[in-house]
Amino acid sequence: MRKTGSIIISLALMTIIFLYGCQKSDLAKEGKSTMAANTAQDQKSKVATFAGGCFWCSEADFEKIPGVIKVISGYTGGKKENPTYEEVSAGTTGHVEAIQVTYDPEKVNYERLLEVFWRHIDPTDGKGQFVDRGTQYASAIFYHDEEQKRLAEKSKEELGRSGKFAKPIATPILKFTRFYEAEEYHQDYYKKNPLRYSYYRHGSGRDQFLDKVWGKERTAAKSAAEGRYGKPDDETLRKKLTPLQYEVTQQEGTEPPFQNEYWNHKKDGIYVDIVSGEPLFSSKDKYDSGTGWPSFTKPLEPGNIVKKDDYKLFSKRTEVRSRHGDSHLGHVFPDGPSPTGLRYCMNSAALRFIPKEDLEKEGYGQYLKLFTGEK
Repeated sequence: MRKTGSIIISLALMTIIFLYGCQKSDLAKEGKSTMAANTAQDQKSKVATFAGGCFWCSEADFEKIPGVIKVISGYTGGKKENPTYEEVSAGTTGHVEAIQVTYDPEKVNYERLLEVFWRHIDPTDGKGQFVDRGTQYASAIFYHDEEQKRLAEKSKEELGRSGKFAKPIATPILKFTRFYEAEEYHQDYYKKNPLRYSYYRHGSGRDQFLDKVWGKERTAAKSAAEGRYGKPDDETLRKKLTPLQYEVTQQEGTEPPFQNEYWNHKKDGIYVDIVSGEPLFSSKDKYDSGTGWPSFTKPLEPGNIVKKDDYKLFSKRTEVRSRHGDSHLGHVFPDGPSPTGLRYCMNSAALRFIPKEDLEKEGYGQYLKLFTGEK
């Protein structure tokens, strides 16, 4: 009986490792290498902190920006340690609702983040933002170093001279002290509670105000970023996707290795999100990792990739999702070949391949130059 029980336990452990796949080595090695990847990313990335009223809205707006790695909702500016949402929302702590933005400076600079910030708030309101009243909802820029301070002051002056607002700019520029992460249920609220978030967002008057101030400029930006690559509702997804595609993209499943469509696929073309159609990877960056899943050294469009911490398999891994479709794609590991040293280990079920000869007719003609040698 003991021998049989040991066999069953061993098989169970092997199944767990298999289901959460994309591993080339044992868990201890993976955990160690994943930590190295996160350290490398931390050294490369930078942090910005903004307060723009409701942090649900600010987080949603900044997560759409190419080059932004992650956005965390939280509290800053006050003296109360470890404040709760109830305390901050009561206006008794001196803190404001804020977001902390981790970004890749090679893909998006601080000036661009400031531009996004100004275009998502009412900078003339010093007593709150839109429907949320009180200093706990006031806007502010919290600089982390002297360069951020200089750039923030410059952008504020330029905004004041732009003539966009009849009233003076009231948003203060303050030295960053400490940031406290908000409770888990506030993180990615717009994804966890899309209906409630949409109702709040519309009722707050935020978008109506921004459309009035920024007009066609804002409409064009929204259309370019979100209009083409939207995510269908759940009913449509269940009809559109196979059971495996739905399980992988919507329920963070993992397909079996060596038994999926693209693990050994060698044609020229690009891979897009099966849900939204947003471009993700190129065959030019695909290689045989020996794992049985399609693997790439880098994304075709980094702005369409979102990375998140994943603790499901006993150690910290980095999950990869699509930005507009919010599809689970796979994971990224630091054991890939040069020049990036990364292995984007994807599920075929999350991807749709478009061969180079079909790029033009499918609306991806801008990527033809990857395969023709044009510049």
